[in-house]
Amino acid sequence: MNLALRNKKAIVCGSTQGIGRAIAEGLAKQGVSLTLIARNEKVLIDVVSSLDSSLGQEHEYICIDFSNDNFSEKLDGLSETYDILVNNTGGPAAGPITDAEPIDFEGAFKMHLINNQILVKKVVEGMKRNSFGRIINIISTSVKAPIQGLGVSNTIRAAVANWAKTLSLELGGYGITVNNVLPGFTNTNRLKSLVKKKAEIQGKSISEIELQMKKSVPLNRFGEASEVANAVIFLSSPAASYINGINLPVDGGRTASL
Repeated sequence: MNLALRNKKAIVCGSTQGIGRAIAEGLAKQGVSLTLIARNEKVLIDVVSSLDSSLGQEHEYICIDFSNDNFSEKLDGLSETYDILVNNTGGPAAGPITDAEPIDFEGAFKMHLINNQILVKKVVEGMKRNSFGRIINIISTSVKAPIQGLGVSNTIRAAVANWAKTLSLELGGYGITVNNVLPGFTNTNRLKSLVKKKAEIQGKSISEIELQMKKSVPLNRFGEASEVANAVIFLSSPAASYINGINLPVDGGRTASL
């Protein structure tokens, strides 16, 4: 199957580590020119310089902290001619929902939903003109079934999923698809921090918590960031032109709901 992504242009957020970086690397290998968005400029420079450019791809970056109140202004230099937008932001801190303060929800809502909306508005007119667009949101399997101990995250991720579904209904007629990818337990720094938190709460070792979590996955292992990236690359391509408005778990079969 030819994914036909050469000469496409993409924005990938949260692209200096983990899933975001794996997505950037995978798209670059398919011939996509990338604009990376993240907050650590030193790492952004390193990632941009390491991306495949053997097919004439041109890569750049914008250094932004997603919690910055001037987020929209810092995007003023973006071109309108992007084919692919990958929204990906690190999840809110773990903890029971009853321990969360209103400000925790407000901050997470801004970082995830409001900033996603700002980015969509920056690129959607160009996508409409080209009759092609792919908007892909990296969320969580918690939109299928809430995950214990992730109160704020469960709430905000569900809001983003419904925002995305609404977008898919509005934009499908323009050749623009909007889909969500839901990573399960994936080998990233985010997972390590969640495992550490669980170990502290339950009074167990990190290895015990990891074994416990792996046993809940039918494939009996954690996923790799590249495996999530593969799903995103497919959804970015013309080959996925009739897939729109879905939540796609990449979780080794762990999520119980359909």
